[in-house]
Amino acid sequence: MPFFLLLCVCGNTYSQTFSLPVSQESQKVKFQLINNLIILPIEVNGTELSFILDSGVHKPILFNLTNQDSIQINNVSEISIRGLGKGEPIKGLSSIDNVFKIGEIVNNSQQLYVVLDKDLNLSPSMGIPIHGIIGYDLFRDFIVDINYSKKIIKFHSPEKYIYKEHKKNSVLPLKIIRNKAYVAANVFLEEKEAPVRLLVDTGSSDAVWLFEDENIGVPSKNYQDFLGKGLGGEIFGRRTKINGISIGGFSLKDAKAAFPDMETFNSIKKLGNRNGSVGGEILKRFNIVFDYSNKRMILRKNGNYNKPFHYNFSGIELQHNGVRYVSEHLSNTNGFVVKDNKTYGNVQILLENTTRLSLVPEIVVSAIRAGSPAEAAGLQQGDVILAVNGEPVHKYKIQEIMKMLNEKEGKRIKVLIERYNNDVLFSFVLKNMLK
Repeated sequence: MPFFLLLCVCGNTYSQTFSLPVSQESQKVKFQLINNLIILPIEVNGTELSFILDSGVHKPILFNLTNQDSIQINNVSEISIRGLGKGEPIKGLSSIDNVFKIGEIVNNSQQLYVVLDKDLNLSPSMGIPIHGIIGYDLFRDFIVDINYSKKIIKFHSPEKYIYKEHKKNSVLPLKIIRNKAYVAANVFLEEKEAPVRLLVDTGSSDAVWLFEDENIGVPSKNYQDFLGKGLGGEIFGRRTKINGISIGGFSLKDAKAAFPDMETFNSIKKLGNRNGSVGGEILKRFNIVFDYSNKRMILRKNGNYNKPFHYNFSGIELQHNGVRYVSEHLSNTNGFVVKDNKTYGNVQILLENTTRLSLVPEIVVSAIRAGSPAEAAGLQQGDVILAVNGEPVHKYKIQEIMKMLNEKEGKRIKVLIERYNNDVLFSFVLKNMLK
């Protein structure tokens, strides 16, 4: 599920910085790339949490603290938070003087916000616990070198970083406005080319968002779709593709695009001359150096560059919904026990050495797009997914299941679901809504 954030907070902000030990020039950190989003392990006041690296956000935000997450936050006051979406402002907390650690990187006086909304929870759709987002403070204090292909980030001390010229690099100027980075690009629509200024948004899993105006029109082939979720609620718009996008001398053809309903942006008082945003599905095609101190971004294409853009051909959205037991037979047709060290859950019960019960995540349909093949076949929100094309889903991560459901246009998909304690098999053919 895409996630987009705008944070407007009433109150003071505090100055604090991240730093490396004096003798250290950089810090290497491994990350997970899920739904085109960078997931970083960060220790907050002694507790390790998972954060999305989001260049579109100012201060760190925690939004999914459960009873199992034991974390102390310091010097707390109430605030009001407004985000993308049509909803009303929500209540939150501001906290100062918190200790953040990323490897040897430390900030001993970090401000953070806590969102007090139990409905804002990315963990079910991401498949792993996600506790918050962090952005500008890291981009401000370091040269941030993101290797999307190796899933490694290097945070360089700006004073010690030396840029090495390379013929495959493209250096783009960045505009840093209100703690956010913007880059110039060109988009190719049905009949014309349009120059655009785009927010660089590592916290968006989408490819490119565009704002409709007199120069940028929605292509004729499009469909209404759920685009993501912000602090202010769900975001809808028109899903489409454009003929191409050119950025830093690189051109991507038939790029996935979306035109959000502009009511979503009522909470933003000044859009300026921003025409949209570029997100993770395009950014992951490059290894990128963000150099805010010199107002530049350095791109080099990687192995993801020529991969096709991902579309949801089935119309199904999935999420985790608690856990369930699955039964697995360990004996073959001759009655011999088969040695199988692979398990699919954290809890296993062995019955008479021939059957294993495993506790695994339950995968449910969280949304169905109107007019999609899945809706036409009869699938419904709340259906529990048991198998896709004969493969039990408990063997796979949620992103792998989504890939199975959307493998290629024209493929027949068979989905076994549980509904009201009955198993039902549905079949449909994947369809490209933009043809």
